[in-house]
Amino acid sequence: MFGLYITHPQVQIDPAVPVPNWGLSALGRARADACVTRPWVRELSRIVSSGERKAIETAEILASATGEDVEIQLEMHENDRSATGFLAPSDFEAAADWFFAHPEESYRGWERAVDAQARIVRAVDKILAAHDIRQPIAFVGHGGVGTLLKCHLAGQPIARNQDQAGGGGNLFCFSLADRRISCDWTAMEIWQESLS
Repeated sequence: MFGLYITHPQVQIDPAVPVPNWGLSALGRARADACVTRPWVRELSRIVSSGERKAIETAEILASATGEDVEIQLEMHENDRSATGFLAPSDFEAAADWFFAHPEESYRGWERAVDAQARIVRAVDKILAAHDIRQPIAFVGHGGVGTLLKCHLAGQPIARNQDQAGGGGNLFCFSLADRRISCDWTAMEIWQESLS
């Protein structure tokens, strides 16, 4: 059976609000809403979310199709970038490039990529250790730590070229039996797993 790592779609950017408190934008909410009718969503037995608002909002929309409660796993938060506060988009992209290129170093006080990777892997491993591999599960979180998890599952070094495109609202799929990635980043509203 499959596991999914889903990144929240587009957010309402507000420099006056701490990034973990940003919610989905109208576009992000519409994209998540578009997934509710997808067969794979209705098959999910568990939805586990980061504690950040944008991830919770995404998870709650998906959960509305399953009848399941959203589980919050606080260790699934995005890499801690609070040391720099809000960065303009072009500055953020440059910082993200540096973050992935220097995984054992801290960008101006950010959580190091190796530490964020260890944290997200630990959180997912803990959940899956007690999960029935016959039941599909989704983890809803963030692009940075999602990429770090993907690198780990693929046995690849940390690298930005493993990152999602398009600014969010993507997923990758992996087998629960052996944790091998079976599908690379794909827009959440167009992905379809064969459930047979």
